[in-house]
Amino acid sequence: MSKQVAVILSGCGVQDGSEIYETTLTLLRLDQLGIGYRCFAPDIDQHDVVDHRRGEAVPGETRNVLVESARLARGEIAPLTELEADDFDAVILPGGFGAAKNLSDFAEAGADLVIHEDLVEAVSAFHEDRKPIGLMCIAPVMVPRLLGRGIAVTIGHDPGVAGAISSMGGLHRSCGVEDIVVDFENRVVTTPAYMLATRIGEAATGIFKLVDRIDELMDL
Repeated sequence: MSKQVAVILSGCGVQDGSEIYETTLTLLRLDQLGIGYRCFAPDIDQHDVVDHRRGEAVPGETRNVLVESARLARGEIAPLTELEADDFDAVILPGGFGAAKNLSDFAEAGADLVIHEDLVEAVSAFHEDRKPIGLMCIAPVMVPRLLGRGIAVTIGHDPGVAGAISSMGGLHRSCGVEDIVVDFENRVVTTPAYMLATRIGEAATGIFKLVDRIDELMDL
């Protein structure tokens, strides 16, 4: 049986959901490596809906995170409550502000963030089973509250976000856009992606390295 990876999404669009390029590059690399995957997302309302052309929230508009995430998964998606770690060998969380608005409230609460309980339950099971966990872009900011203190992660170089990670008991490591940070003890792999990327090729290099390392860790 081929390896299977769960991919957790948070909507569709960098400013209010999952970053589209990061998600697509993740799924592309998994497919290139012959790794099976299934997408999941919480069945909740988005924190807000952003007009991506203007970069402004749209007053009074609501969208569902699971329904919007289905756009990225071509409809092949399930509610996050149905994710069972026993069915998968690893889990990956692409970035985008949905991680800081829908999967958590980091965008408003900063280091006092609260993580959606369904995400905590799902990802904690992977951590307890010592299955690899990949996070990119802003998503690693959740690691200290999601998986515990003292885990090395990166979001690139942003001093504000790095400081929030440190204040929550995490270990932030500065990292270039085309590289990854690996916490071997906790089997956590992170990359800055569009926290630093200025073009899709830059993001692809780091994301492909992340997926490749997740693939290697699944064999250990």
